[in-house]
Amino acid sequence: MTTSFGPRQRAVLALLGALGLSLAAAVSPASAAGGTPTAPTQLFNGNRNCSTDADRPTYLWAGGNVVVEGIPGTTDAADNSPIGVHFQVWPVADPSHVETVTHDRAVPGFESRSLLPGDMLADGQTYAWRAQTVAGAAASDWSAPCYVTIDDTPPASAPHVTSPNYPPNRLNQGGDPVRFTLSANGDDDVTGFQYSWTQPVPVVVLADIGDHGIPQPRDLYADSAHFVRADAPGGSATLDLVPPYSGGGTLSVRSLDRAFSPSETTSYRFLVGNTAPTIAPADPSPEFGDTTTFTLRPDAVLQSKSPVVSYSVRTFGGPDGDRTFDVAAAADGTATTELTIDGITGERLEVTSRSANGWLSDAASWGIDYDTTPTVASDVYPENGSGGGAGVPGSFTFTPRVQGIVSYTYSFDAGPEVTVAAGADGAAHIDWTPDSDGAHDLQVYATTRTGIPLAAYYYSFTVD
Repeated sequence: MTTSFGPRQRAVLALLGALGLSLAAAVSPASAAGGTPTAPTQLFNGNRNCSTDADRPTYLWAGGNVVVEGIPGTTDAADNSPIGVHFQVWPVADPSHVETVTHDRAVPGFESRSLLPGDMLADGQTYAWRAQTVAGAAASDWSAPCYVTIDDTPPASAPHVTSPNYPPNRLNQGGDPVRFTLSANGDDDVTGFQYSWTQPVPVVVLADIGDHGIPQPRDLYADSAHFVRADAPGGSATLDLVPPYSGGGTLSVRSLDRAFSPSETTSYRFLVGNTAPTIAPADPSPEFGDTTTFTLRPDAVLQSKSPVVSYSVRTFGGPDGDRTFDVAAAADGTATTELTIDGITGERLEVTSRSANGWLSDAASWGIDYDTTPTVASDVYPENGSGGGAGVPGSFTFTPRVQGIVSYTYSFDAGPEVTVAAGADGAAHIDWTPDSDGAHDLQVYATTRTGIPLAAYYYSFTVD
């Protein structure tokens, strides 16, 4: 919504100045206890800055009302006695229609808030308002007027979004930033756009609140990761963006008018072909406890578009849980990293590359499985067989499948655990006497010299 200020309106403002003087004269200028009231400062409307330029009003979505505020004070900074604030508002087109709202118990030095009468705020109209500090019978001068234009009509059309290098509904080669063109789609009220890689698009926050309740308006368009101005009202904007994830993406875009009211959302979806690096271990089949060098190589096309500068390596299945670390790449985009394979049942790697322009690749995967359970043998009580009898002792031998075993921990029939040391060859021998016949089971696992408990083996047998 736009409103121009011509000679008639400026004459009206001069008339209003005279009216303000007569209103102020009606209030006794005598000093209040503790000091003389001073005109409110830090004026805001709708948590946005007051505009004292009649030709450049602040556009606000009223939503039935507009919050106005300012900090009242007196010449005695040490006096915290409650004071009041008067807020006057009038249509710029009809300054004789003045309405006043009052905040009776304001605190000096803190923002005092009030609501302009909602029934007089018409969509598309421009209003002026000002504030005055009141202490008893004394009153300050009026502040300079602030100008607001009510814009309760959001953009009627969702924006139009296109991309020349990542068209929708087809597989695109990744590596280059995505060029987006956002247009107002014929809506002349649009002055900018909000965009996000997440859905729904976050709510627009126009200001934070600081000390003493003072709003801290945000310059939304300074946040180039989420907002961009149109090149003209109703115009367009061009963006070059790198998706924050691999495989394609969805950019959600809303148009914004001067009051920052949003339009409906347009979602632009595109697909990107696989750009994963390759993972090459020096030993393609490492065993538990082996240390192996892995060479990481970038996708060739990705490297040609923007050199790979680093890799993110994530390991799964290790004794300390999952972990992630970064590896710097050489000038040719390759990198090496040395890893000890010590997951108790195997280990997995996922590797993504990051290019100089910020492009994040798909993940490459590598993994190995192996068996770290001990072997168990008994001459009296064979596995899945029967033998011995109640009160008949039997020996059990534990043999490692991996190197570096220092002990075994076992239990019969889910009873208390017992730990025995391994011999020089990594094996251990125990004797056990059943106290009953029937089915029994043995659970045993080995522990390495580095303190890693390995996978457990379950051994079942029957006592005759």
